[in-house]
Amino acid sequence: MSGGPIRWTYAFVDRPTASFERACAFWTAVTATRLSAPRGDQGEFVTLLPENGDACVKAQGVGSGDGGAHLDLVVENVRSLVDRAVRLGAEVVAPHDDWAVLRSPAGQLFCVVPWQGETKRPPVVDGSRLDQVCLDVPPAAFAGEVTFWATLTGWDSRPGSRPEFHVLRPPAGLPLRILLQRLDTPRPASAHLDFACADIDATRAHHESLGATCVSRHPHWTVMRDPAGATYCLTGRSPETGGLPLTAG
Repeated sequence: MSGGPIRWTYAFVDRPTASFERACAFWTAVTATRLSAPRGDQGEFVTLLPENGDACVKAQGVGSGDGGAHLDLVVENVRSLVDRAVRLGAEVVAPHDDWAVLRSPAGQLFCVVPWQGETKRPPVVDGSRLDQVCLDVPPAAFAGEVTFWATLTGWDSRPGSRPEFHVLRPPAGLPLRILLQRLDTPRPASAHLDFACADIDATRAHHESLGATCVSRHPHWTVMRDPAGATYCLTGRSPETGGLPLTAG
């Protein structure tokens, strides 16, 4: 791959500044992490630090909009991967000295950042693991977005368990999968975070005790809302492998 392989990934919890403290309290609790010192011009960035392993979740306070989620791709050669993304149809939104914010062809924001030696995935927490960034893609853009992300990452690419899903599985040891979901109706691209849960109901009850609310239940996943008002999902997958029950994938 031009730019070298993706060495690590971060899931970003993006939440409005007004509810950022509540969001951080919740997300550190459900991931068994603690907050780093704040960074950024306005202290808007924090890392969620696990007791064991390397961090793979960060949070950002945003001044406008409802927030959501985004993905950071971590590489040794930022410029090379940025150039590759642009050739594949992405747009650079905010260039920085050693990292960049980009927009995918469908409009999903993501970042390319330098590798700092991260190698060890954090452990499963209470039967669940935050292990997936789900990109919610407008119907007309879905096929092109699948091609973009599969080509950019070079990861194992395969149809999901339902026609509207497509899964990108990273090499062993990387902490996050990418799930692309084709939306039912046209609307702007967005993203949310997914937990793999050994027992969805047990994880739901735990999250509710920490201030989350259940939005809807489905046969294999439950949609939740965190205390900051943003949605995420609890999915019936192996927290160890990320695969569906009784499978390795």
